[in-house]
Amino acid sequence: MRITKQTLTRRWAVTTLLGGMIFAVLMASDLRLKALSGYGTADLQGFSSALQYRAAFLVWPSLYAVRAGFNWGLDYLLMPLYAAAFFYSGILAREAFAPRPGRLRRILTLLSAVPIAGAVLDAIENALELSMMLNGPTDAVARIAFTISNAKWMAIYVGLALLLGAVMARAQDRAKKRLQQA
Repeated sequence: MRITKQTLTRRWAVTTLLGGMIFAVLMASDLRLKALSGYGTADLQGFSSALQYRAAFLVWPSLYAVRAGFNWGLDYLLMPLYAAAFFYSGILAREAFAPRPGRLRRILTLLSAVPIAGAVLDAIENALELSMMLNGPTDAVARIAFTISNAKWMAIYVGLALLLGAVMARAQDRAKKRLQQA
């Protein structure tokens, strides 16, 4: 499938803006949950033992389960948005910095898929955390969730680097247009 650069840029802008807005709402909600209960859903990403999960889960079911569930649900909405935004970022960066076939172009193409894998890992991580909340945490599952969370964050860092590359590519395009108009 081929799309025009204008369509690609528009999709990149829309998914990036929507992803940013959803992320802001999610962070505000999670900060509120943490202020009320002492634990936010983002805190779970750093937990590697059942004891840590139990401490958070003791507080949530009685008073804050709906708020924690809302955060998890919103995170599932965020996943495809950041995966698409980072993927489009990678394609824009690739077209700007490696327009001809070669090693760099292949690398940027492969890196564009990494955030998609990160979103899949994010979904698995959230499912494991929800499973531990409903069925009780175990050290083995906690360690698996922790490992998956770390892998997800590596994919998100790649996506952020691609986003930076896309922003630089857009700035480069605008500078070229200004020079052509002058």
